[in-house]
Amino acid sequence: MDHKKVASRIADAIGKDNIVAAAHCATRLRLVIKDIKKINQDALDNDPDLKGTFNANGQYQIIVGPGDVNSVYDEFVKITGVKQASTADLKKIAAQSGKKNPLMDLVKVLSDIFVPLIPALVAGGLLMALNNILTGQGMFGAKSLVQMFPQINGLAEMVNLMASAPFTFLPILIGFTATKRFGGNEILGAAAGMMLVMPSLINGYNVAEAVATGKMPTWDLFGLSVAQAGYQGQVLPVIGVAFILANLEKFFHKHLKGAIDFTFTPMLAIILTGFVTFIVVGPVLRIVSNGITDGLTWLVTTFGFVGYGIFGSFYSAIVITGLHQSFPAIETQLLADISKTGGDFIFPIAAASNVAQGAATFAIYFLSKGNEKVRALASSSGASAMLGITEPAMFGVNLKYKFPFFIALGSAGISSLVMGLFKVMSSSLGPAGVIGFIAIPANKWVGFFIAIILSFVLAFTVTLAYGRKHMPVSSPKSTETPSVSEHKSGFEVDAPVSGQVIQLSDVQDDVFSTEMMGKGVAIEPVEGTIYAPADGEISVAYETKHAYGLTTEDGLEILVHIGLDTVNLEGKGFESFVKQGQKVKKGDKLGTFDINAITKAGYPVTTMIIITNTATFEDVIVDAGYNSDVQSGNIIITAVPKTSVTLTGTPAEI
Repeated sequence: MDHKKVASRIADAIGKDNIVAAAHCATRLRLVIKDIKKINQDALDNDPDLKGTFNANGQYQIIVGPGDVNSVYDEFVKITGVKQASTADLKKIAAQSGKKNPLMDLVKVLSDIFVPLIPALVAGGLLMALNNILTGQGMFGAKSLVQMFPQINGLAEMVNLMASAPFTFLPILIGFTATKRFGGNEILGAAAGMMLVMPSLINGYNVAEAVATGKMPTWDLFGLSVAQAGYQGQVLPVIGVAFILANLEKFFHKHLKGAIDFTFTPMLAIILTGFVTFIVVGPVLRIVSNGITDGLTWLVTTFGFVGYGIFGSFYSAIVITGLHQSFPAIETQLLADISKTGGDFIFPIAAASNVAQGAATFAIYFLSKGNEKVRALASSSGASAMLGITEPAMFGVNLKYKFPFFIALGSAGISSLVMGLFKVMSSSLGPAGVIGFIAIPANKWVGFFIAIILSFVLAFTVTLAYGRKHMPVSSPKSTETPSVSEHKSGFEVDAPVSGQVIQLSDVQDDVFSTEMMGKGVAIEPVEGTIYAPADGEISVAYETKHAYGLTTEDGLEILVHIGLDTVNLEGKGFESFVKQGQKVKKGDKLGTFDINAITKAGYPVTTMIIITNTATFEDVIVDAGYNSDVQSGNIIITAVPKTSVTLTGTPAEI
């Protein structure tokens, strides 16, 4: 790569007078731009030395790659004369330069609170689906499985108990994540959540009945009557409680010192939060929360299948804005009060919409003959969308060509309308895609599958038909070779850290989840030591100590990236034992990182292991099972070399 030429092309595409400030991390240039519309996006998209671009949190990011980004950045600064900044400073500049959007700020807060809860909610939802299979009538005949086989009744009861736990004690989970989000002690937040679901209170699901019948017990608080009402299944009241608790805790930490602070701050924060909650905040936010649920239920009841269709037509557009991150709060409320709401109508609409986006992406795969980069992205992101994760498909493929996205919107609207005609609602959370039927009552499966199939067929066929006339198709490149010898093995890469293996598509960073940097895998670490995953030379060792590049003698280029946006910490919480150019052996200690300090600063420690020169290999295979535990030193990736070529003729003949 000619770093000066690459920097010059980037500067020309963006505009030298269009840049506010610049920084870089281990893989990408990070820029604050005056006007995104002035960027020549096509020039950047078609640059052979760039891996992609995206805009997030006020920063325009250009993926260059480890080992090259430093030099490109230096040349870029020389060419543009742009103000240099650290990544932490750039974040502040971006915040100051960007326009404040209170609605998006609220969505971001809800996202930060609910995203960590998704595993528990999905686990509970899938267990609910299993309970539906065991106890639902009409699924395998007139009787349920429990009725046909009474000996499994105990199993069904245990499954139901496990399924109900995350929803029954939802305030505890929300108390934990919300208090952490607002800057307080998450354990105190969990304690506040426990306070709201104490068995001595009237169960939250029975509060309305107790009030209506006049049987609600109360506390006499200096002449003020305070209802002994619980908050099972509630969302907004708990978020309000967490906000108050966190701010009270900050206040007392600021004004109390030493042992007095340590001893009395938790007690004062909890007791004051408790009084405010049961007297004012809880009852008010319960009314607001119930009002939102009642309003959505009214919408579906009043407009029926038309409401489904309208919602489905805009669902993917809502995903682009990020507003969908607030839906888990609404869905949990719908499911918590299922006897009144009938279930969650958002889930089946989301499933139809996700399938439509995936189908449109698959159509692009067939329309992109000769463009292996697009085909590879379309196939992987399309499959991901079919299972409920649509961001790679939408941002990586459909929005790039525009027409697939809008065709998918229309297809989702029509299929959602069909969902409404069959009155399909889910009885639990689950994967919003083709396998979402497990969260749908059996008597609604027919309607669900008809809508899902319709969504796929419409989006795929219309995108394919339209694209054949309106999308330029490059001619396929010849892949013939004179002679091929088969390889059954490859170059092995060890896990650099112990932890749980997760798919790249689950990483909350588009650069990694869409495989812009290359194929690989991620690990949620359980220890803070990074070891060399192979023999080789350290090609990248940043001052921020959050990423390492390693090149092996076999030509394998490996990136180990610790955490997301951890470059902003500027080395705090990290220690490195190697330097660029140093030779290392597999298993050598490269560095350490403080998991608690990094997570407390608000950054995930998810560690990515990427083969950055994926294109030079036939395949990159993940050897460890997803969601399984690995130890550092276990083989986690195999890079399979491209089929070797045996030349059998003279140079002239070849």
